Amino acid sequence: MVDDPNSTPRPTGTAPEPGTAPGDQPSGVVALVRLAVVLVDREGRIAQWSRAAEELFGHRAEAVHDRPAAGLLPAAEPRSVPGQAGPGTTGRRRDTFTTLAELTSDGAAWAGQLPVVDREEHLRDVLWWAYPLAGPAGRLLALAADARPLRTAGPRLALGERLLPFAAAAGALGGFHRLSAALGAAGRPVPGTLAAVLPGAAERRGPLLAALARGGLPALRLDPSTVLPLHPADPAAGTAHAAAGIGRRYPTAQQRTARLGPPAPPEQSAPGRRPAAAPPTAPLPAQREAAAAPAAADRTARSDRPGVDLTTGGVPAPPRGGTTIEQTTVGPSANGHRLHPGDPAAPTAPTAPAAPVAPVAPVAPVAPITVPGPAAAAPPGPSAGRFGPFLTNGHAGEQLALLNEVGGKVGTTLDLGFTAHELCRVLVPRVADFACVDLVDGLISDSELPAARPDDDTMLRRVALARNESAGQWDHVLAEGSLVAMPRRTPPGMALQLNQPVLVPVVTRDVAVDYAAALGGPELVPVVSGRSMLVVPLSARGTVLGILKLLRLPDRDPFDEGDAATLKELAARAALSLDNARLHRAESRVATTLQRSMIPTRPPQIPGVQIAHRYLPGDSRAEVGGDWFDAIQLPGSRVALVVGDVMGHGLHSAAAMGRFRTAMQTLAALDLPPGQLLRHLDNLAHKLGDDHLATCLYAVYDPINRTCELASAGHVPPVLVHPDGTGELLEIPAGAPIGVGGVPFVAKTIDVTDGSMLVLCTDGLVEVRGGDIGAGLAALCGNLIDPRQSPEEACDVVLDRLHSDDRKDDVALLVARFDGVAPSEVATWDLTVDQREVGRARALVREQLAAWHLESIGDTVVLLVSELVTNAVRVARDRVQLQLIRVDKLLVEVSDDNHNLPSLEPAEQLGETGRGLTLVTKLAERWGTARKAVGKVVWFELPL
Repeated sequence: MVDDPNSTPRPTGTAPEPGTAPGDQPSGVVALVRLAVVLVDREGRIAQWSRAAEELFGHRAEAVHDRPAAGLLPAAEPRSVPGQAGPGTTGRRRDTFTTLAELTSDGAAWAGQLPVVDREEHLRDVLWWAYPLAGPAGRLLALAADARPLRTAGPRLALGERLLPFAAAAGALGGFHRLSAALGAAGRPVPGTLAAVLPGAAERRGPLLAALARGGLPALRLDPSTVLPLHPADPAAGTAHAAAGIGRRYPTAQQRTARLGPPAPPEQSAPGRRPAAAPPTAPLPAQREAAAAPAAADRTARSDRPGVDLTTGGVPAPPRGGTTIEQTTVGPSANGHRLHPGDPAAPTAPTAPAAPVAPVAPVAPVAPITVPGPAAAAPPGPSAGRFGPFLTNGHAGEQLALLNEVGGKVGTTLDLGFTAHELCRVLVPRVADFACVDLVDGLISDSELPAARPDDDTMLRRVALARNESAGQWDHVLAEGSLVAMPRRTPPGMALQLNQPVLVPVVTRDVAVDYAAALGGPELVPVVSGRSMLVVPLSARGTVLGILKLLRLPDRDPFDEGDAATLKELAARAALSLDNARLHRAESRVATTLQRSMIPTRPPQIPGVQIAHRYLPGDSRAEVGGDWFDAIQLPGSRVALVVGDVMGHGLHSAAAMGRFRTAMQTLAALDLPPGQLLRHLDNLAHKLGDDHLATCLYAVYDPINRTCELASAGHVPPVLVHPDGTGELLEIPAGAPIGVGGVPFVAKTIDVTDGSMLVLCTDGLVEVRGGDIGAGLAALCGNLIDPRQSPEEACDVVLDRLHSDDRKDDVALLVARFDGVAPSEVATWDLTVDQREVGRARALVREQLAAWHLESIGDTVVLLVSELVTNAVRVARDRVQLQLIRVDKLLVEVSDDNHNLPSLEPAEQLGETGRGLTLVTKLAERWGTARKAVGKVVWFELPL
């Protein structure tokens, strides 16, 4: 958007919002920043996603509204490289809004830098101001700003109550590279400009205003001694209605032809650069030459068609009251770029009257190229040798050279943004002083092509731009990533909706009014007036992808129909490259979505163990592979740790990995021993096909008994880091990969000490190209991990030391810290199969809860235990077990030796009995059933 902050003060008589004060506009210097506003509701879903958030992060508001905030916006945390000062390569990914919630979990607001990955998988440096909320207003209010333009050009400043814009001088402030987010003093009223960008009606913004005032208003710290209050700059405010009622009319090609009639033969004119002193509304060069030539003037005087200049081949002259926008048809030209007198390749104008000329083979299939020659030397027919110099050094040669350059320099990669930048760099300053590529935003975000044609509501996103910095000021242009809607009354909107080039030889004031209104405000009218504009649609395979817009300043010759024909051919070739990049990105997005849906994004919170994991794809472009990891909670607070590696790469391996992971979770729910589980998985692989081969490591940790049982299917052995920091490579039977068959899987049980860490990984981490896998395992067993570190920190250390960017294999890493559950926090009783044991169970539970000082939930727990023990005693054959575990919640488990799982039945179908599970469903926070090696377990949880 145009960088034009809202400088309009609150109208007189307007009541301030709650939480603001009359006259609360600043009297000193403030920073004007484009602020993105995101509101997360109490359920963790997106309740508000502002227009600025769309521009900054790429996600459309309608696509993210009411969507869970977790997983929407990955946050890339900088990872420090050992031995270097400062941040290193991009570190692990976390969820942005989860991280902001954790940073504000103490109830205090937070401000700082948190890089994120936007919808296009681009890393963005973002400044954040996060405010925790309470009550129905929501859970989190987040304000965000793009740090890159702030640190490169500095913030816009405003002085006084009218918020007049000024530019910050970097030299005076010592540079902006240290600019950071900050919070102002708490308790100050919220300015009206800031309150206006908050979501909801004015009367409902009270909780949000209170949170801002309580946490401190957003601010920018320019250096250790300079902190500026921050006000939102909304460039679109007050300008959307600027074009209403103007009623401009731009004729179509049919209307123009009917008005002009058949064109007269064109008059040869010598092209040249417009003098610098010419005003922006001066006539076109062809019109000036026509006025100077007597023959042309005579023909013009004989014409009875007003507003038509016959010397230009039937092109209408600007009518009184404004310039006509030309919708150019597919007419090729001999030269899309002017050669000025004195240039080496410029042909000299003939001194004798031009004789009939020989036609040259047409460059495009509509109109041929004609080349002027001496009258006495005109041959009767074409000659390849005669016209060779013109095809290589003349107008046609320059056209062919430009098209050839586009073919060689545009589309060198399959990156959509990079391809658009290549196109702009080829055209500036050779063809135009400014070039930009605006693509349909829905086409970029959606995997399917839009069914409807572009209209006035179609949103365009600026993907790339290039400008001739020495040719003029370009502060008014939209920045890359901006969203804009171009209605049909503007030249870009006409080109987009009609899928035809639109030529504006000179932008006069009446055309500039419409165009400036679409850009952001009427104050841009004098800026865009006088320039020459050519807008060419980017169309490929029957779909309009966007537009290519070109501008020339008044000191250059304006665009003509020859330029339009050449650049339409150029745009058609570039559009194919852009569409290829779009299709490649759509395929990569499908593969990435598939991969991420099969791999857990956040480690589970399981009592007695801390878990962290990482996944790095071998192909950074596709981000898809066959490695996976998992952590599955089992009955008795146990946890199953899984790491696997499907042989191969790409989508095929990812699909096989998804099958294996689903099967692993299903088998783990049966609580099978590790050896038996791998045997069942191997049998399943044979049913799926011979191409399903994978290595796998399955470990079950018991935090109560402090044991770990492991079984391997040809996988890399794990490393156990003891509390003293020494690493031990566990020797367990290797077995054969899943899918081979005929090889037993033998499990091994080890005792683990509290504070130990178990490191499980795939061979992509420890396998060194040209070396032995033992070297990587030896490094992993060294003093690489400090047991005092958290699993998250341990993952970062391992990847920093062992992983390199040149490795082509996927990496899956899982680190688990075993903390155990203290014996005092566990109570277990064995009950006999007797109805009298139900009363004994109630007494034991009430006594244990009193010892733990949990009398407040005693009645609920006793009631639910009574129901579950009654059901167990009815179906059990030999034994019933009752277990209570107190961690961050109360976990109650009732086990018996009957393998039939109970099911929840509708209440209306039940008689006098069978309502136990209905009570559990209503009163417990979570509950479930699972099979064990012998029998089953029914469990429920209650918060403490």
